Amino acid sequence: MASKVYFTNLRARNNRSLLDKMEKLSQKAGLNQVIEPGDLVAVKLHFGEPGNLSYIRPPYVRRMVDMIKKKGGKPFLTDANTLYKGWRSNSVDHLQAAIENGFDYSVVGAPLIIADGLTGKDYIKVPIPGTHFKEVNIGSAAVHADAMVVMTHFKCHELTGFGGAIKNLGMGLGSRSGKQQMHSDMLPQVLEAKCTGCAKCQKWCPADAIVMEAWEGNKKGQKSAIVDEKCLGCGECAVTCTFDAIRPSWRTTPETTQEKMAEYALGAVIDKPGKVLYVSFVMDISPECDCYGHNDAAIVPNLGIMASTDAVALDKACADLVNALPVLPGCMIEGLPAGQDKFEAVHPGIGWMATLKHAELLGMGSLDYELSEI
Repeated sequence: MASKVYFTNLRARNNRSLLDKMEKLSQKAGLNQVIEPGDLVAVKLHFGEPGNLSYIRPPYVRRMVDMIKKKGGKPFLTDANTLYKGWRSNSVDHLQAAIENGFDYSVVGAPLIIADGLTGKDYIKVPIPGTHFKEVNIGSAAVHADAMVVMTHFKCHELTGFGGAIKNLGMGLGSRSGKQQMHSDMLPQVLEAKCTGCAKCQKWCPADAIVMEAWEGNKKGQKSAIVDEKCLGCGECAVTCTFDAIRPSWRTTPETTQEKMAEYALGAVIDKPGKVLYVSFVMDISPECDCYGHNDAAIVPNLGIMASTDAVALDKACADLVNALPVLPGCMIEGLPAGQDKFEAVHPGIGWMATLKHAELLGMGSLDYELSEI
């Protein structure tokens, strides 16, 4: 049977703001059934890497917090630490980044709790019926929560085609060791002709897996080289390189990483049947992840806000609607005809359906959906 996905556009007027529309959408999608009085409610967010401006605006989060409180729930905002050495690899820096991006208690009305603790080691091994994993390492704060609201900024992503609700759950709530497990099928590759020998990638590598080798092909007389035996596959070097000189090189296929991510997403919610609502913001649809310290121009017009209790159906609906939109002038895929696959155009060779198919196989939801506009 088709799952219900609810949608509201971004039109507003004096007596019906976008915050009002998000509230009505969330209630229609099932928020009132998800939250019970006394529930500890994890509001899963990506707080945004400083310098990136495409993350969810804090006023939306404040309205969600207020709705949860009205139902008697006890909300807290959460995310897990990153594997790469950015602003969010430990709780001190992570919380500082969140506050600087506007997620302060005085703004959002809820405490911030990093799900996997100070250094990413506070996690629980959750048993799952997976193909790649029989247990996954999920940030303990998320596991201990009674209910969850997953607020996602929908955008493109270099490893999974797009970043939607399932990625927000799986990669977002996996501990640092869990992120390493999910990335283990990907190794980066240095494109020698583009490498300038600046050594920034070496500085940021968490595994000391990058060395500088002598090379006459650039002015500095050196280039980066990756020691495969040490590499974690975290992708930090690719994020750091400003010369597009490092690309993913798959040990198996991109689909394997996506399947692992879906299994981690299952582990994040497997103990919360009927207690999770997904709300996705299909706006500022940037070509890459919000983990970058910048965001490129959006590839399509802002679409709206979507919600469902089915993460698979929600992600599929978001992807379908984005692919149906025209491309914006001045973006990186300018000139792509409407209706063509935007995610394949931005990141060729990444078959984004693998995540959704595996999540459906795991019982997380259905690829069949019925769209209702609010």
